[in-house]
Amino acid sequence: MMTLRQSDKRGLTDMGWLKSRHTFSFGEYFDKTEMGFGDLRVINEDRIQGGTGFPTHGHRDMEIISYVLNGALDHKDSMGTASTILPGEVQRMSAGTGVRHSEHNHLKDQETHFFQIWIMPAEDGLKPGYAQKDFSKELATGNLFLAASKDGREGSITLNQDANLYLARPTAGTKLDLTLHWDRKGWIQLASGELKVGDQKLSEGDGLAIWEENSFNVLAEKDSHFLYFDLPG
Repeated sequence: MMTLRQSDKRGLTDMGWLKSRHTFSFGEYFDKTEMGFGDLRVINEDRIQGGTGFPTHGHRDMEIISYVLNGALDHKDSMGTASTILPGEVQRMSAGTGVRHSEHNHLKDQETHFFQIWIMPAEDGLKPGYAQKDFSKELATGNLFLAASKDGREGSITLNQDANLYLARPTAGTKLDLTLHWDRKGWIQLASGELKVGDQKLSEGDGLAIWEENSFNVLAEKDSHFLYFDLPG
């Protein structure tokens, strides 16, 4: 089964310096029918204007993934981490018992466009942690590849949850075969382009919930860029 979450149906936060689309309930946007999908709790598509950003704030007991599409995102946290996340890079911050951090766009004349994703951990009270990796080479192949997983296999970064995050940037006409175990859930989030997944057509910003599907095809009808989550059922 598949259910489409259309881009323009998402929640919206517009603070001038920040424009954010919320796939699931977040902040002042609340919809009791959109509280997440399994352990996938947040997908925010954020656009931060140059020279602005999120001041220091705290999180706990959440796996937080940032994936930059365009621009740059400066990160500082209470673990002593200071880094810049660039396009093609995936960052995972395990908030665990508590982390404070800030995120800024230092590019004065350029917008930073990124996804912020929250996945609920397998258990609370874990030690905070951080990981970051550049997947630009893998993206350039156009193939689907594993970017984050519980065990860090295939060069992926680790997550404190039995969840897998795949990325792909296929060119127009590319067909990808995806699988999903019968007791798992899947979610596709389209960053750009157009996809056809089974009988569903996805445009930029759309999401697709998938369950009770052992296998399915993803056809890129235009050059596309998408995230695929394989989640506990």
